[in-house]
Amino acid sequence: MFSCVGYAATAADASLRPFAFDRRDTGPDDVRIDILYCGVCHSDLHQARNEWHNTIYPCVPGHEIVGRVAETGTSVTRFKVGDMVGVGCMVDSCRECASCRDGLEQYCEVGFVGTYNGEDRQGRGVTFGGYSRAVVVDQSFVLRVPDTLDPAAASPLLCAGITTWSPLRHWKVGPGQRVGIVGLGGLGHMGVKFARALGAEVVLFTTSPGKVADGLRLGAHEVVLSKDADAMAKERGRFDFILDAVAADHDINAYLELLKRDGTMVQVGAPEQPLPVSVFSLLMKRRRFAGSLIGGIPETQEMLDFCGKHNITADIEMIRMDEIETAYTRMLRSDVKYRFVIDMATMPQTA
Repeated sequence: MFSCVGYAATAADASLRPFAFDRRDTGPDDVRIDILYCGVCHSDLHQARNEWHNTIYPCVPGHEIVGRVAETGTSVTRFKVGDMVGVGCMVDSCRECASCRDGLEQYCEVGFVGTYNGEDRQGRGVTFGGYSRAVVVDQSFVLRVPDTLDPAAASPLLCAGITTWSPLRHWKVGPGQRVGIVGLGGLGHMGVKFARALGAEVVLFTTSPGKVADGLRLGAHEVVLSKDADAMAKERGRFDFILDAVAADHDINAYLELLKRDGTMVQVGAPEQPLPVSVFSLLMKRRRFAGSLIGGIPETQEMLDFCGKHNITADIEMIRMDEIETAYTRMLRSDVKYRFVIDMATMPQTA
């Protein structure tokens, strides 16, 4: 074991504060990573405040991790000291079920082990995440980050990036397709970038007139204000695929009506309350409404390699570790373009 420092929540109503804890030593298949940057995901806030009613305290959030390999185990063949690497939402799974064998560990039938607030499969307790100076992860759940990418701006790719990439790839989005992206936040802005890079005609839907220019800058061919009934009516039946990245309550039926026959709408935003679905919106045009959860390790590496080739990263705002509570407050107001990233050089040496 070695001593590590992170930032932790100790209760649902407690601010995150410096926290000293022990990390496991580097085992034969492990990679020890000195963390350089960690993105701030909305799920970090949910977990820190126990809004999903499953948080185990103390909780060290963070699952958009980028850093350098500091040590490798004796059986590690994929990485060497000095490599730039990443860790996303998972650090283990059963590795035996059909989903794991297919490289879709996020759908592990036993349940994947979260990078934080997860129960370690080897009986080593609860996992602590990337709001910390270092992490030790099995090499099978470590990703290679292309040297061509800004490592800070690459960190959100490990969650926001793969969450939008996975459905776009699974439903084979590409040239000749008209694709809608609903919402321009941490997820939506990556959806716009990826859909454009994959060759689709991209239309952004937003409720905010102030996001029109940004949507076009990020790669949308067109921006539609979804509160404009006439503008929405003109888009009916024109889309092959729609990716909905909105996590707030909203009318998904308005978007289902925009799909062509046999079109697909995929939900990646996770509203707190169930969303009513009009069955006739699906029946009349043989439309599909689906969901998608992050992505497996092979497709996450595929996504990172694609980003390296096309120079795609997240739009970020860098913060100090001691600014995390302010970042959470601003995130609740959607006051970030489009992802906060913590500079781990600002992490205190001791708790």
